Amino acid sequence: MNLKVVKRDGRVVDYDGRRIKRAITRAAVGTGEELLPAELSEIEEYIFKICSDRGQMTVEEIQDHVELLLMRYAPAVARSYILYREERAAKREIGWELTELQADIYENKYRYRDESFKEFLNRVSGNNLEVRKLIECQRFLFAGRILAGRGLSHLGRNVTLSNCYVLPQPEDNIESIFDVSKYMARTYSYGGGVGTDLSLLRPKGYPVNNASKTTTGPVSFMKIYDTTTGVIGQKNRRGALMLSMHTSHPDILEFIHSKDDIEELTNTNISVRTDGELFEEENREILEELALSNWRSGEPGILYWDRVESWHLLSEHPEYELKATNPCGEQPLPPFGNCLLGSINLSEYVIKPYTDESKIDIEKLREDIKTAVIGLNAVLEEGIPLHPLQQQRDMAEQYRQIGLGIMGLADLFIKLGVTYGSEESLRISDTLGKLFRDTAIEQSIELAKEYGPYPKFNAKIVSRSPYFKSLPQKLQDDILKYGMRNSHVLSIAPTGSISTMIGVSGGIEPIFANSYTRTTKSLGQEDITYKVYTETIKELMDVKGIKREKDLPEYCVTSHEINPFDRVKVQSIWQKYVDSAISSTINLHEETPPEVIADLYKYGYEKKLKGLTIFRDNCFRTGILNTDKKETKQKDFTCPECGEDLNMSEGCNECPSCGWGQCSI
Repeated sequence: MNLKVVKRDGRVVDYDGRRIKRAITRAAVGTGEELLPAELSEIEEYIFKICSDRGQMTVEEIQDHVELLLMRYAPAVARSYILYREERAAKREIGWELTELQADIYENKYRYRDESFKEFLNRVSGNNLEVRKLIECQRFLFAGRILAGRGLSHLGRNVTLSNCYVLPQPEDNIESIFDVSKYMARTYSYGGGVGTDLSLLRPKGYPVNNASKTTTGPVSFMKIYDTTTGVIGQKNRRGALMLSMHTSHPDILEFIHSKDDIEELTNTNISVRTDGELFEEENREILEELALSNWRSGEPGILYWDRVESWHLLSEHPEYELKATNPCGEQPLPPFGNCLLGSINLSEYVIKPYTDESKIDIEKLREDIKTAVIGLNAVLEEGIPLHPLQQQRDMAEQYRQIGLGIMGLADLFIKLGVTYGSEESLRISDTLGKLFRDTAIEQSIELAKEYGPYPKFNAKIVSRSPYFKSLPQKLQDDILKYGMRNSHVLSIAPTGSISTMIGVSGGIEPIFANSYTRTTKSLGQEDITYKVYTETIKELMDVKGIKREKDLPEYCVTSHEINPFDRVKVQSIWQKYVDSAISSTINLHEETPPEVIADLYKYGYEKKLKGLTIFRDNCFRTGILNTDKKETKQKDFTCPECGEDLNMSEGCNECPSCGWGQCSI
């Protein structure tokens, strides 16, 4: 019998008894009372019979019956279930339950004027009820550009819905160099961040046919791009820029040290590109200088370019040439390439969290991945005319890249009682990474059946790529038969403000700290400093009755407590499945020597990463640097909005106090 349930939003869906059992099980956590499987089944069977008699029931009617039955079987669980219903009803009425910080992010970054929470949900979901539900339940969020700008184009606002852009490499002439600066300015003015690569520019001192006689080299032109980035404003922040150079370029050492002066290039991130030759003995000096520069300043990062070029479905496409990455490195792209982003909150998929019986709701996650892919494709369509440049619009239309990612991985591990970096965490990551890849591709195929594949799709070319050959046979067959709606589907990007707004860890990052201090400033009174626990840690302490931080279970590890080589292992597992790239930062203790950084660079290449960002505590970007000139402090490592010290996480600078992020609006 096909029984139906009427949802609160009016939708009619198939009856699913598992949802009743899940709700009761969650209500039982922490009550000291537990229902036997037979009792759970008896409750569910009773609800099923009532629904069968009526043909359909509303969600509220079902929950009323569950309450009455629980009072008979488990009064304590019934009280917990009633409180849970009341809390959910309150949240539906006023929106998410937000801390002061989270409310500030929502109000100042994403809410449009005085729109209600319901209007906000309708706007950012495009009135898609399934996507709206995911956002309302905090299981999925679009990236900041979409939250801030979707549904507002009719107001004449020139705002892109994409965070990520790559511009052409400047060619070795003055016109091209300044054309790229012009493209940057226009992209920044619409809210996008950009990356480009300087490897085509001739080395310093080479002859030129103008009044200068010799060129000043590519590093000198970095100042032009840095100034452009600093001049164009984007709602309380400057633009975001990534500049890269291949290690084979004669000026690579000058590039590596281009940010040694802490008052130069303050708007620019830099990364070196290598095809693996960096780890050969004849290039030992370059590797050592790279590691030393990173030890001093946290830059450059590294891009393993042979892996970048080879590990995606278009690796054999003659027209699709990757040239650089976006500012935080999660999107290698061709000239004028772009990508829009969204992230699934893995923290919300743990059944019976903080218990010995905790597990991941795989089926629910699978369905939500499909919904997220559908949602991103809808935004892609709306966003094509909103890209700053015609070339960017053309690339979006021809290749239709989306980047579905994750947040809350560290919270998921804690709810499961698993240590980040352990063998169990690697096994879980492998299961989840495969699920994301296969489900996202499967849904993109389904969209291709309905709307056609992306215009540049070519089955023969795609079938030659190593990434394609790594897929299950069924997916390979379906791709060749139907194509895909998107050339790329996955990208683990910095979630910055959006993960802070809902209180979970960003991307694949570990929790940065179990607790932190916050200062409340009051006019005419002394500042009050108090301790705030990370939300998952607070939940764990409440459930288990833990009063002191030192009594937390050993699996509650932070980013500085995890072996950095284990961090690389976790990233490598996810990169095996992600067709774009991953933005992540390995945080090192201050006493870590440069040799360890060099070893991490090499290990990242061996583990087939696409890129690696490393940051050592109290390097001169965060501490005081004694130079021959004066004692000075890095100006751009305090938050431009609140003045607090920034953390280095997810491949970029983030503020733990107000939620500001360099790579997200």
